[in-house]
Amino acid sequence: NMTTQQSQQVFRDPDCDNPSNSFWKTMRKNLHQRFTWQLAKTLAMGQGLAALICGTAITSQYLAADFHVDTPMMQSFLNYILLFVTYTPVLVCRKGDENILQILKSKWWKYILLSLVDVEANYTVVTAYQYTTITSVQLLDCFVVPVLMVLSWWILKTRYSPVHYAAVCVCVLGVGAMVGADLLSGRDQGSAANILLGDGLVLLSASLYAISNVCQEYTVKNLSREEFLGMVGLFGSVISTIQMVILERTKITAIQWNWKVGLLFCGFALCLYMLYSCMPIVIKLSSATSVNLSLLSADLFSLFFGIFLFHYTFSGLYLVSLVVIIIGSIIFNAVPTQTALLEPSPSVYEEGFFENSVTPQNYFTMQELRSDREEQEKRTGASSQTDEYKEQTYQQHSTPASYSTKL
Repeated sequence: NMTTQQSQQVFRDPDCDNPSNSFWKTMRKNLHQRFTWQLAKTLAMGQGLAALICGTAITSQYLAADFHVDTPMMQSFLNYILLFVTYTPVLVCRKGDENILQILKSKWWKYILLSLVDVEANYTVVTAYQYTTITSVQLLDCFVVPVLMVLSWWILKTRYSPVHYAAVCVCVLGVGAMVGADLLSGRDQGSAANILLGDGLVLLSASLYAISNVCQEYTVKNLSREEFLGMVGLFGSVISTIQMVILERTKITAIQWNWKVGLLFCGFALCLYMLYSCMPIVIKLSSATSVNLSLLSADLFSLFFGIFLFHYTFSGLYLVSLVVIIIGSIIFNAVPTQTALLEPSPSVYEEGFFENSVTPQNYFTMQELRSDREEQEKRTGASSQTDEYKEQTYQQHSTPASYSTKL
């Protein structure tokens, strides 16, 4: 006994005698598990998407301020054409259920509605600037996040923890700091012709974006990124063409074309095209809600560029806002969300398949082997060699790696 006690003292972990060291060791382990390379990559890609939105904002502002061009529908039309030319031929070349003809036969009306929602989301947010201020747009545009969380909870069965709600609140505080900096610097620009209408358009746009992003998350995680982009490019081109001809044909004919205007149109289209092409990748790595939290910093990037390009007044609150939004995004992505599982129906058991069940199918195989062995021993008194063989067979069938659960 003395020897055993001495050996236990020799091999005792020194952290066990110091609760403080044990606590910090546990904290370091948890931080190492949470803050992985995958999380850093997701955050970096999210900020890259925000920079692309900044590119669309800067090119649009140059077109409106220097060349008096206000054609949001035409600018979106160029993006949908690029998506159509790039991704729709991929669906044409595929075979089976992923072929464009099979998709059109079964889901054509779904993609028409999705494309309509996406086109109008882009159009309404630009139109809102004609009636309300930039401050209102920045504040109310955050409405997309709670709508996304509700739709994800309802459609995608995503379950959020209190940490996720706290992270969203942190990001909204960052947006509040950005708006406060705008007010202090006197950058509350925009029209105030009909603030109520403008604010309503912003809320409508946020809701439409949320619907589009939830559908996008479902499609890229269950079907494919090419299917989403190819079908949105196809129907988005048709819808935006019709709307452009109806609403903007006079403005388009009044444009005084030169190489600068053409370059700005191309820059806008390429930024938006890259945004649409890359967003499904980031959504597949994380979620639509996580991506939209990262996109809250897009206005800040526009402000930073505007300090040099449009001579905006700098405020330290802009940096505080950026840091707070990034911290909120890190907190949200550091804790994984849960997905609610549906209860299996009785018919599933009758067919021999187990959907979201904790009882593996091999459970019945183990029971049968056990009862067969006991019955054999009662009848004939099986030899030790036979028992050993059956025990090996039983162990093979009861190995956890052989569990077959259909999720």
